[in-house]
Amino acid sequence: MLCIWWVFIQLCETHTCIMSLQSDYHFEYTECDVLGSRWRVAVPNKADTCTGLPDPVKGTQCTFSCSEGEFLDMQSQQCQKCAAGTYSLGTSVAFDEWDSLPTSFVTHGVTTNVHTVPLLFMSLFFLFSTWTPKDDYIASNTDECTAVLSYAVSLKQPGTVSFEYFYPDNSIYFEFFVQNDQCQSTDSESRWMKTSENNWSKYRVDLNNGNNVLYWRTTGYTLQGSVVKPVLLRNIAISGVAYTSECFHCKPGTHSAKPGSARCAPCPADTYSTKGATVCHQCELDKYAEAGSGSCKPRPACTNSDYFYTHTPCDSEGKTRLMYKWIEPKICNETIEGAVSLPASGEKQTCPPCNPGFFVTNSSTCEPCTHGFYSNGTACAECPVGTEPVMGFEYKWWNTMPSNMKSSIYRREFSNSDHSTAWEVAGEYVYTTPGDQDTDYMMLVLTVSGYRLPQSMAKDSERSELSRITFVFETTCTADCKFYFLAVSENNRFCHMYGSGDDKDKKFSNSTVTFTWTFKRTDEFNMIYSIHITNVIGGVASQCRRCALSSANSACVPCPPGHYMVSGTGVCRRCSVNTFIRADQPVGEAACVQCGPNTRTNKAYSACLSDCTLDVQTRGGAPLHYDFSPLSNVTSFHSSPRFTTKGLRYFHHFNVGLCGKEGRVPATCVDNVTESGREVKGYVCQSTVVPSEIRSQSVVSSQPFLIGDSLGQDLYFHHVCDVSRSSETTQACKRGRSATIRLRCNPTVTAKDHITLPSNCSEGTCDGCSFHFLWESQHACPLCTKNHYREIVSACIQGIQKTTYVWQQPLQCYGGESLPAQKVSACVTLDFWLKFGVSTGTIAAVLLISISCYFWKKTRKLQYKYSKLMMSSGGKECELPTADSCAIMEGEDAEDDLMDLTKKPFFTKIKSFSRERTSDGFDSVPLKSSSLLHQRDEEDSDDA
Repeated sequence: MLCIWWVFIQLCETHTCIMSLQSDYHFEYTECDVLGSRWRVAVPNKADTCTGLPDPVKGTQCTFSCSEGEFLDMQSQQCQKCAAGTYSLGTSVAFDEWDSLPTSFVTHGVTTNVHTVPLLFMSLFFLFSTWTPKDDYIASNTDECTAVLSYAVSLKQPGTVSFEYFYPDNSIYFEFFVQNDQCQSTDSESRWMKTSENNWSKYRVDLNNGNNVLYWRTTGYTLQGSVVKPVLLRNIAISGVAYTSECFHCKPGTHSAKPGSARCAPCPADTYSTKGATVCHQCELDKYAEAGSGSCKPRPACTNSDYFYTHTPCDSEGKTRLMYKWIEPKICNETIEGAVSLPASGEKQTCPPCNPGFFVTNSSTCEPCTHGFYSNGTACAECPVGTEPVMGFEYKWWNTMPSNMKSSIYRREFSNSDHSTAWEVAGEYVYTTPGDQDTDYMMLVLTVSGYRLPQSMAKDSERSELSRITFVFETTCTADCKFYFLAVSENNRFCHMYGSGDDKDKKFSNSTVTFTWTFKRTDEFNMIYSIHITNVIGGVASQCRRCALSSANSACVPCPPGHYMVSGTGVCRRCSVNTFIRADQPVGEAACVQCGPNTRTNKAYSACLSDCTLDVQTRGGAPLHYDFSPLSNVTSFHSSPRFTTKGLRYFHHFNVGLCGKEGRVPATCVDNVTESGREVKGYVCQSTVVPSEIRSQSVVSSQPFLIGDSLGQDLYFHHVCDVSRSSETTQACKRGRSATIRLRCNPTVTAKDHITLPSNCSEGTCDGCSFHFLWESQHACPLCTKNHYREIVSACIQGIQKTTYVWQQPLQCYGGESLPAQKVSACVTLDFWLKFGVSTGTIAAVLLISISCYFWKKTRKLQYKYSKLMMSSGGKECELPTADSCAIMEGEDAEDDLMDLTKKPFFTKIKSFSRERTSDGFDSVPLKSSSLLHQRDEEDSDDA
């Protein structure tokens, strides 16, 4: 405080002291100290005023600020609301009036070629090559010098800077950047502004607290005869300042109706306002005003230049209507003397045909033909096999504006006019509508995606013409008018200017992406009849050209799936069964590649697939069945950790998709480090992975590449699965990469993804081209069948017998048929059969004896009868009496009892049965003589 009074004392010593009034000074704050405090002091407006000033008082804290719509009253050090008709941004400052350059801004010019400019003219360059205020905006230079606009601001807290710019011409380089206390600029990638099309663009940048210097810099370059359009700036706003001590008046054409406004609203059309207005006033009936105007203008009489004609879209009958419209907003008066009226609309006309490459829909609209089809404007037809569509755009009928063309008006002096119709369609041509001013530029812009030579011309690309644009136009001028054609690309530009007497057919060739036709004249007309541009990416085809089918990615129409093209003929022939077409050479019989064993071709004939099943016939005759379906999902594994020279740990990550049906999810490896996000898909792929503890991301994957994108011809799931070859070739792997996966049956492994790498090549490969993996799994074993188990039958115990089934060892199967459950059956013991046998034998012996006795008795009867016959013969041998009867007579049974049964031992009797036969075939039976019998009878009677 003593230092401040010392300053005042020094002023009084050097000047005549005069008592000051309140209007002779203003209040300011001192710089903040380390504690965040400051003082409010009175500063004289004139140097000779130093007495009667208020004493310094304690000021507000340095962090103090007011809200939007308020200002800081330095007398009371309190925030007050802005009055109606004024506004405040609170902690922001805004610059929206450019009657003159604000005192805080600095502008200067710098020549881009100092050595070629004489020293006497250097000052002239610096004088005219600057930013110039233009009431509502500030405009840059248009010469080949560099113009710089700068503004320095000190922010008490982080803030932002925002502004609106109009940058229509890329003949000027326009950049914006911020420097801090150490003159460090913002990021160079974001400092270059993007060009504007028709409207103002908004831009916003964050600012740090402290000192910031804002720079707007333009550098122009011009071609001979061309006109450069300046860069326009307006509505610059900066937030983050400590406070604002006053409210700003609303500029003409705007107003604020309520106290405490943060911004002023523009007046609508046909109204106006003056500076600091609270309301907008309506214009009189014979006057008009554009939106945001500060005054009204008299309405002129309507002329033919105030309306234009156009055509409606085609209806279902193929008709269009001719329509006349006033140019909006309508500012002319059609009721005053000499004014013209709007012609009657609604005249029906026949719709023009569609442009080549398009076809007519059911609703009479034009739609582009799909890829591979061509059209003359009526219906689409498919290009024949062995041909390719000639892509491009050919516009010669103008019923509607094409979707890739836009019409706009550029005004060198910016205007708030809403008139934006520059070119209108008229059936056979497109023409320019009347403009508001002679300085208006009627712009028609055609944008294309790029160019690509046809497949048949790609080999001779160095000598072939990349693209050609041809357009036919006509200019009608009664005075001097200009017609410009501008072709712009990222690397170069071509500009040509035509006069009213130039030919109407011009041709150009350039690798550009934007074409602009610009016509400058208010009451004159320019018509374009046709525009034709060739070899456009994303274009349509009006014809097809004969080509050579060299690859599957060729634009040449390929043969149907499963067919190859005979070289140079365009004739398609079918490949043999179970083959696929090579993608890199679909021409010739060599294009058909036979699928490997146990694989089949897919529906598109582009690859061979395996359904994860396999049947193998063994030498013993029993077939083996395999089912690898549990291994069909994509399996991931990685190598052992590796380390870079700086100690960064990483892994080689592999994804494998062994087999599966068509439509399966392939193995995919991605790159999530670069913006491209490249990914590869196939049967086997590899990427380099950095663990999550190295980066903030969950995982970092980079450098993906394919190892196998198709199944090879040597696919044997029983021992080896060869997933090969990859079509990607490198300098080290000129034949591509391959992967060999060996499946080993191991029923004890429960994990499905137990995959190991060779011990001598820990990365899976020793040469970087051939990869080898060993996959052990239960599912690599054949399916179990009856041949893989045996049965064990137990002894019969207490009438029960058990049958148990066990696996053959060592077990070499998994899944398939399950092991049968133990069987229990009833059985019979040995004691039972022994008893049964003895009983049966006894019964058989008794039965045999009974039968023997029966037949013995019968034999005795026969002996008896024979003996009687012999007795009857009278003792004569070899002569038998004639038998009276063969039957047994009555009484013979009793006589049988008289047979001589001598008492002989049992075995003797048995022996008598076994007599030897005589030579004549008869048994010799001893018979008793009749005399002997008679004698025996007598003896029996004597005894009686």
